[in-house]
Amino acid sequence: MYYFLPLIPKTNLRSDVTKAVAFDGYTIKVFEEDYEKAFFDTRTFNEVAVVVGNSTWEVMNAKKALKIECEPIESTTDTRDRFGQKWHEHTPAGLENTTDHYAQMEAMYLKKTEVRRRDGDPEAAFIKANKIIEATYTAPFLAHNCMEPMNFFAHVTAEKAELIGPLQKPELTEKTLSARLGISPEKIDIQMTRMGGGYGRRSYAHWLIEAALISQKMNAPVKLIYTREDEMTDGIYRPSYLARYRAGLDKDNKLIAFHVNTGGIPQSPLHQDRFPAGAVDNYLAEDWTIDSNLTVGSFRAPSSNFMASAEQSFLDEVAEAAEKDPIDFRLELLDRAITNPIEGKTNDYDPLRYAGVLKLVKEKSNWGQENVNIHRGVSAYFCHNSYAAQVLDLVMEDGKPIVKKVTCAVDCGIVVNPDAATNLAEGGIVDGIGNALYGELTFVDGRPQESNFDKYRMIRMQEAPKEIDIHFVESELAPTGLGEPTFPPVFAAVANALYKTKGKRHYNQPFLKD
Repeated sequence: MYYFLPLIPKTNLRSDVTKAVAFDGYTIKVFEEDYEKAFFDTRTFNEVAVVVGNSTWEVMNAKKALKIECEPIESTTDTRDRFGQKWHEHTPAGLENTTDHYAQMEAMYLKKTEVRRRDGDPEAAFIKANKIIEATYTAPFLAHNCMEPMNFFAHVTAEKAELIGPLQKPELTEKTLSARLGISPEKIDIQMTRMGGGYGRRSYAHWLIEAALISQKMNAPVKLIYTREDEMTDGIYRPSYLARYRAGLDKDNKLIAFHVNTGGIPQSPLHQDRFPAGAVDNYLAEDWTIDSNLTVGSFRAPSSNFMASAEQSFLDEVAEAAEKDPIDFRLELLDRAITNPIEGKTNDYDPLRYAGVLKLVKEKSNWGQENVNIHRGVSAYFCHNSYAAQVLDLVMEDGKPIVKKVTCAVDCGIVVNPDAATNLAEGGIVDGIGNALYGELTFVDGRPQESNFDKYRMIRMQEAPKEIDIHFVESELAPTGLGEPTFPPVFAAVANALYKTKGKRHYNQPFLKD
């Protein structure tokens, strides 16, 4: 049994452990210094300490006895290969703080950004607008917190490498293993087990590389396990984001100008060709990024999980300013994209299918037949080539929001397995509600302040919706994504329903803290 503790490079180790210790210096390197990383070759720390023992209990106690002294990393720039395209990744030095991050993102709005799409003359349209609506939205870093912490079995010999465990992208990891172990891909066998949660976290298989390197060094089979604290503090996190929106209405309350300026640490969430692009004559989308040494990566519906929340919350606010029903307001915009699209521009989405899920959820939720004791929020979004629209019913009990029901319409092409499809849709909704209300990871001097579930709040079983009603659009189109599309829009459905309770808009996740 093997257990390891990740450390910052240039680590000096002292130990009171007399048994169950490993190699000279007690460390291994995940990647060699001259190794050109591929897109999913991500790790939080390149140098890790290893504790070796015969049982989980033994190595966990041995780890506690380690005395560790760390030195901060230096600034670096690495070349990465993204499926044949090379790009430079800058990792700054220094210890980062969440409080500083939001000030840095606020400042970026005033600096020069990258214009990703411009339709018409948005600046002139805003000058002519009779009414301008503005709002800023933020989202924190999030930890994946899969139910099953990262783990893997590895047995590496001179003849072959056998690895068994939960993983999302074995074909990509195999290439990395081959380069790192010096073994040809034909001699590597990765067997996948059931996953106790993936959500993008198990795309980044640095723990598998670690297990293989330990096995190779020890010349023995090993089982590597992360503790919950390791998993949460050594994670591949959802980036932190900020988005500023502006909308201009004319005297007839028609949307004539739309502007989104967004970015994140260290990635931008912008999808400039998604709705409402193509539905507004004067449209501007621009973005920016801020470098960070905090390790980020795929998180269920990457970037969409924030943009849907911000965009769909903002569209509700614009609909209210335009004195229009929020579903009808969205359908009017989509009708423009259907009947009179912006010439010379390509949009990511099909407005007919987008409108289809909105119409279906309007029908199935009995929208317009409101109960004064129930607060309703609507949201709809396109991502992973699928469309999802939701109406969320919420009540307040003892000052706490209780989600009574979520009605959801999905267009994902042909539904091959209805039961599994329903489970995926339901899971995305519950997961989204939990992150919207509670999820947040903060940093002080580079150290995560939440290391287990006593501080990192997850949704609990009694907080899940009392009823989830899923409806699939009948289709003859090829199947598309379903593990992710119901996750992003529910953030805004929660926010829009919460607004109905007290008339307060929620701009910052998690909403209950806001």
